Amino acid sequence: MRETFIATTTAILEEDPRTALVIADISADSFASAQRRHPDRVLNVGIREQLMAGVGGGLALTGMRPYLHSYAPFLIDRAYEQIKLDFAHQDVGAVLVSIGASYDAAAEGYTHQSPGDVALLDTLDAWTVHVPGHRDEVAPILRAAARHDDRVYVRLSTQENSRAHQDGGTLRVLRRGGPLVVAVGPMLDPVLAATHGLDVTVAYTNTPRPLDIAGLRAAMNGDEIVMVEPYAKGTSAHLVSEALSGLPHRSLHLGVGRAEVRRYGSRHDHARAHGLDPAGLRRSIEAFLGDRPKS
Repeated sequence: MRETFIATTTAILEEDPRTALVIADISADSFASAQRRHPDRVLNVGIREQLMAGVGGGLALTGMRPYLHSYAPFLIDRAYEQIKLDFAHQDVGAVLVSIGASYDAAAEGYTHQSPGDVALLDTLDAWTVHVPGHRDEVAPILRAAARHDDRVYVRLSTQENSRAHQDGGTLRVLRRGGPLVVAVGPMLDPVLAATHGLDVTVAYTNTPRPLDIAGLRAAMNGDEIVMVEPYAKGTSAHLVSEALSGLPHRSLHLGVGRAEVRRYGSRHDHARAHGLDPAGLRRSIEAFLGDRPKS
């Protein structure tokens, strides 16, 4: 996904003189040729993520369309105040593109992990959040974001599904059955493996914000729903509750737990620790569906 982002953004810089890129050393070598061709629109501010956000906000105020890029904890967690003030408060837009996801860079320690990035953006108004599940979903998202001035966050990961599923901002049902299981981005393949042989409906989205409320309500088959997200557990709980308001329902939210995994390991180790591998997901889903209230 990272390579697709670099290639696509380099092409957009060539095609659209309104586009700018602001980075903070991360991926600087990959954008070196673009910076030589467009020194006024490709800006490396060094290891100063708050400044990166401030520069991006300033560019947006002049009518530019800035793309900002770094690891998720540097781009979102570290620069949250500047995102709040320089984009949300000023009511201007940008395209924030992160790498690292929740724990892709597990070997780098907790400084490079950000399971809470989407939850942080949920405290602000009018952010569209894309969580691609495959590299082929990345370019259409980036190109669509260049055509407007809204606030967009694109969360890239080294984990990806075996094939792309373009969702167009809507919930896409891939398997019909009983209770609804929603997989966000790269959680689709683990969910499909975990629910093999189970009578469930499986739906997919790479655009969890704004949540497709109409699609969610239409996909419900019964009164049970499981949300599986690659970031903090329960991040979408409030939105699911609002979407299903007036409908009796039970919900299970699976994602990255609050407890820090202090053994570095790999992203696969962290997925197992948080119950986000197929075996862990199946245990949780079966336990939830097997615990139906007795009439």
